[in-house]
Amino acid sequence: MSGNPQLRRVLSLPLITFYGLGTILGAGIYVLVGKVAGAAGLYTPLSFMLAAAVAALTGFAYAELSSRFPVAGGEAIYVQQGFGIRRLSTLVGLMVAAAGLVSAATITHGFVGYLGVFVDWPATPVIIAVVMLLGALAVWGILESAWAAAIATVIEIAGLAIVIAVASPSLATLPARWPDLLPMADAAAWSGILVGAFLAFYAFIGFEDMVNVAEEVKDPARNLPWAIVFSIVLATLLYLLVALVAVLSLPVQELANNAAPLALIFERASGRPPTIIAVISLFAVVNGALIQIIMASRILYGMSVAGWLPGAFAQVGARTGTPVVATVAVSAAVLVLALTLPIATLAKATSTIVLAVFALVNLALIRIKSRGPAPRGARVYAAWVPWGGLVLSLALLTFHLAAAARG
Repeated sequence: MSGNPQLRRVLSLPLITFYGLGTILGAGIYVLVGKVAGAAGLYTPLSFMLAAAVAALTGFAYAELSSRFPVAGGEAIYVQQGFGIRRLSTLVGLMVAAAGLVSAATITHGFVGYLGVFVDWPATPVIIAVVMLLGALAVWGILESAWAAAIATVIEIAGLAIVIAVASPSLATLPARWPDLLPMADAAAWSGILVGAFLAFYAFIGFEDMVNVAEEVKDPARNLPWAIVFSIVLATLLYLLVALVAVLSLPVQELANNAAPLALIFERASGRPPTIIAVISLFAVVNGALIQIIMASRILYGMSVAGWLPGAFAQVGARTGTPVVATVAVSAAVLVLALTLPIATLAKATSTIVLAVFALVNLALIRIKSRGPAPRGARVYAAWVPWGGLVLSLALLTFHLAAAARG
């Protein structure tokens, strides 16, 4: 086995941070602000803060686990270390991979809609071309993929910064409107806030994907935890500013009824067509799909190395240093799903799966910490961190399932 090609440790702290930040930002924030506003109204910033709390606590759990076990396979490996139940670990790995496949397929399908702002091309050839190009880039090399993701991430951040900048005069009204943004002890208001938090949580999904490239990160025990923390903090600051300018600059109902709320904010605040935001949205979509393909392929690779999936998925290209078979398989699955799957309730479906996985990961860390001290050099956080992540993940998941059951 030692003579076979291995994954290459080429990702520095800045690169893995931008990789993670690009996964978190993705295309979600460009449409989710309106959906969250439809549920939470003026309390949209609070919904994002609650979602950030869930993501942050679980993010610290992932940071510690990635430091203890810096290998590909992520959640599946962590659950195996915590519970020692191979079937459960395999199920968790397949759940995460499936969520990535569905997300990448739906995001890629959405690319057609953004492209339609400029040209009216048939959907099928566009989807085929995008998935094939992204798959080829993912096979080419992790360093090349990470640089592409980093560049796209900078463009995404620039798009959010432009929206915040043009709508910044609305922040001057914050002192006068601050009481409107704070809910009273009203059950209906808090119900809307929690629904909004569940939707907003989808915008924070992505930091967990970083651990699946652990074997390609330089000094992963040090750099991965820092990258996870940095990416969550930066994303939270951007989201809060976007949420604030959104509810302060436009009526909530307009936000809720618009499929491209950031483009609408830009257009109203600047008086110019939102062409630049549409272009940036294309980069956000492509970046999100690329990282999901990389993430899913690394999960298949890690599970194959562990002996839970066929050995072919563990094959690494001698020239590329990437899991070629796993990446090709993932790209093919994404293409099939993108051509057949309608865009429906992606955010809710993905959030449900990920929250369940988060609960298991936090519980696995609790069990691991109870067995004794961490290995030398591992980053360790307080015992209440995974407990907090477990409680918040289960609470948000339970609320969503109860609300869905009520119809």
